[in-house]
Amino acid sequence: MLTGDLAFLTATAASLGFIHTLIGPDHYIPFIVMSKAGKWSKTKTMLVTFLSGLGHILSSVVLGFVGVALGIAVGRLEAVESFRGNLAGWALVAFGLIYGIWGLRRAMHQKQAPHAHLIGGIHHTHTHTDGLTPHPHEDAQPTPSMTPWVLFTVFVLGPCEPLIPLLMYPAAKHNIGGVVLVASAFGIVTVATMMSVVMLAYLGINRLNLGWMERFTHALAGGAICMCGVAIQFLGL
Repeated sequence: MLTGDLAFLTATAASLGFIHTLIGPDHYIPFIVMSKAGKWSKTKTMLVTFLSGLGHILSSVVLGFVGVALGIAVGRLEAVESFRGNLAGWALVAFGLIYGIWGLRRAMHQKQAPHAHLIGGIHHTHTHTDGLTPHPHEDAQPTPSMTPWVLFTVFVLGPCEPLIPLLMYPAAKHNIGGVVLVASAFGIVTVATMMSVVMLAYLGINRLNLGWMERFTHALAGGAICMCGVAIQFLGL
């Protein structure tokens, strides 16, 4: 049976998980823009979001449990989390820049690169210069992408700032079950909020017809991810 203090901590954990996720655009924007740019299915989008959110939570939970078990001062754990936060922020900036530049070059190549078709037994070569997305080729095959794994890695690096100082140590004063309960409440709400926001955006953004801008989706996605990293580093989001 929950004591009053533990019930309060659990409710606080759930509330902070929800707020922490909503005010941090890095928790959902990268998945929304990468899903659109990569034409991910709904299942893939939700799976990547879930796994990244789980890794994001578990990395801080493990650190918190180690701190509780070893009696490490909260200040030292906060210093570790701060370092991880800086690392994750700059990783998003770097990934966004690299991906955005690649996307821009890809868009330019799509606009100008000639390619051949077999029409009536005769090879016909032409170049797209009208700014429209090239029409699909029957023999085109999707290539494996490392971007989901990059996002997962960045999220594992990223800390859950409120979890250790505000939740883990107060919960540890009760018992190990209390620590698990509070961490679980924070984690479940955080991941559920991430997936809900991404799903709503997925359903909305896939209804948009970007027209000639479609070929720039990778570049735009890279820019959005880069700006998320900038927001973390300089705005404290």
